[in-house]
Amino acid sequence: MTLRLDTGIKAVLGPTNTGKTHYAIERLCAHSSGVMGFPLRLLAREVYDRVVAIKGPAEVGLITGEERIVPPGARWLLCTMESLPVDLDVAFVGLDEVQLGVDPERGHVFTDKLLHARGREETLILGSAALRPVVQDLLPGTEIVSRPRFSQLSYAAPKKLSRLPPRTAIIAFSADQVYAIAELVRRTLGGAAIVMGNLSPRTRNAQIAMYEAGEVDYLVATDAIGMGLNMDINHIAFAGLTKFDGTRQRRLHVQEMAQIAGRAGRHQRDGTFGIALTQQEEPFFRDAEIERIEDHRFPPIDWLYWRNSDLSFGSASDLLDSLEDYPPDVRLRLSPVADDQAVLRILATDPDVLPLLRGEASIRRLWDACGLPDFRSTGPDFHARLVVRLFRHLGSGTGTIPTQLIADEVARLDVVQGDIPTLATRLASIRTWAYAANRADWLADPSHWAERTREIEQRLSDTLHKRLAERFVDRRATRFKKGSSNPLGPRDFAIDAGGIVSVLDEPVGQLTGFRFVANADARQLDRRKLLAEAEVRLPAELTRRAQELIAAPHHAFSLHLQEGQQPGIKWKGDLVAKLSRGRDLLQPLVEVDPSISRLEPRLRDLVRGRLVAFIQAQIEQHLKPLIRLSEAAFSAISPPALRAFLAPLAEAGGVLRRSELQAVLATLTAEERHQANRLGMTIGTLGVFHFALLKPGPTRL
Repeated sequence: MTLRLDTGIKAVLGPTNTGKTHYAIERLCAHSSGVMGFPLRLLAREVYDRVVAIKGPAEVGLITGEERIVPPGARWLLCTMESLPVDLDVAFVGLDEVQLGVDPERGHVFTDKLLHARGREETLILGSAALRPVVQDLLPGTEIVSRPRFSQLSYAAPKKLSRLPPRTAIIAFSADQVYAIAELVRRTLGGAAIVMGNLSPRTRNAQIAMYEAGEVDYLVATDAIGMGLNMDINHIAFAGLTKFDGTRQRRLHVQEMAQIAGRAGRHQRDGTFGIALTQQEEPFFRDAEIERIEDHRFPPIDWLYWRNSDLSFGSASDLLDSLEDYPPDVRLRLSPVADDQAVLRILATDPDVLPLLRGEASIRRLWDACGLPDFRSTGPDFHARLVVRLFRHLGSGTGTIPTQLIADEVARLDVVQGDIPTLATRLASIRTWAYAANRADWLADPSHWAERTREIEQRLSDTLHKRLAERFVDRRATRFKKGSSNPLGPRDFAIDAGGIVSVLDEPVGQLTGFRFVANADARQLDRRKLLAEAEVRLPAELTRRAQELIAAPHHAFSLHLQEGQQPGIKWKGDLVAKLSRGRDLLQPLVEVDPSISRLEPRLRDLVRGRLVAFIQAQIEQHLKPLIRLSEAAFSAISPPALRAFLAPLAEAGGVLRRSELQAVLATLTAEERHQANRLGMTIGTLGVFHFALLKPGPTRL
């Protein structure tokens, strides 16, 4: 192969946050037609929406493995790199994140587009500054423009999860670790959005939108975040620095660290990166790595992975041999065996497939089938079973997948019940059938099934987003963290008729009268903020209750008089004070409940005064005879002998044994006995008493 000597090629190279993609979109829209390739479907969709806003939906198309929106006459196309056609006659071609040519799994795709995709007027290559040597060697004459980062990126000391600042993205390298960290973040920081490569684009978009809207302040993501996703991130915290690359567990290359860390900071706002201490792994950055990341200095890329794209379709063996051709240049390395090539090796010897291979057309058809992405991440051996199943139909008969087959599979997946792993598995499967539906020659009615699979993917994606939010976002705790910029309102704090205190619909305790008792589980770590919010707002409620009590009529109160218990006063059924011995029976001591002590002194005194007034009203209503008796017993105009007779009776509540008063009775004159009778006293054989004070009401009181 002779490398092309093209003109009109420009390479815009630099670290993250240099405006490269924004510049490329401007150049795309400045031409009469164009196409751009991106490393992720999510990015292609994001830029598609931006270009549609500029050019209108009738002029812009989107081509990915699972989605194809191409209006008739569309002049600008946004594609994933795998879906970008190299033979289009367009004025502009843009290639994003071309440094991924060193990726073992997909690198050969980026290299192929770098070598062969061209615009009539302009070809724009975007990537890391480390690409300069290989671009200069492979594409001599290319204009290279270096762009500096808009903001500073600096290292920050390791932090515990609970100490991470808001607008932080925490990076993990497996789904299990992502979910485990997200759970810890929910408990300590209120919740997090999730971004992983195996989520559907719609789910990822919804999670990112939740983060961007400020519903959560934290993001837990895999290294997929490094592929050009532009978000409002201040700090990148690595939960680990090793990953499994499909072959082995290895430490990240410094370029990979920088690609991820570079997501911190936006435009001219500086960003930081560091380590998140999770107790699962305690990674550390080496001094040399920190220096290179901060200064954007990385080893130059002087080679790229390559796989032959000029294939031979004479037979399955010829196809395999052509895929294994050696690169034509020392700056190119033969790509490791990718999934499609691994599946082809399996199918090339499958007894169900061999009879269907009859000429070049069938070999091309086989290679198309092997290109079905393994969205389920099952591995080549298992994935090959599905490809064989489909190729039996694609390579024989009408050459299309039977309608009943896809109808049964799609119906099986059209179920939104289940947990997060179940929904994620269904999503991966429906994406497989969406890919098939977007191959126009694989189905009898591809447009119908493309729409059908898109609808199901959207429903599953929306449900998965909902499940993730329910599982990993404590919306109440998140609300508390917003502070004065988003304070809780009156509706967020409630007390029902039974005194149950709730914050954001979450019960945290019970208010009985003026006494608040927290639920036992409200002291747990992830509910302390709820309880704290309740206790902050309780004084206002207690003040309101105090004011209501002070203004309440007498019938709103009742006496708590049960045998064996200290007497007290109830308001609206709740005990608010206790009664203890005072100077005499008619002046009991009112002891307000200790919970009322939380009130300000002036209000506390008014509450006590209201309760004293109620007791006095009860005494005046039910114990008038005892009041008259007491007044006569201590009146200066009463004869001494009569006072000596009445005083013990007043202190005893108007009832005594006659034997206790026998000595005094002997000294009373007839007139003094008559005065005692006029007060209602009866001097009986066994006792001396006031008849009215023997009634149930006065007796209880």
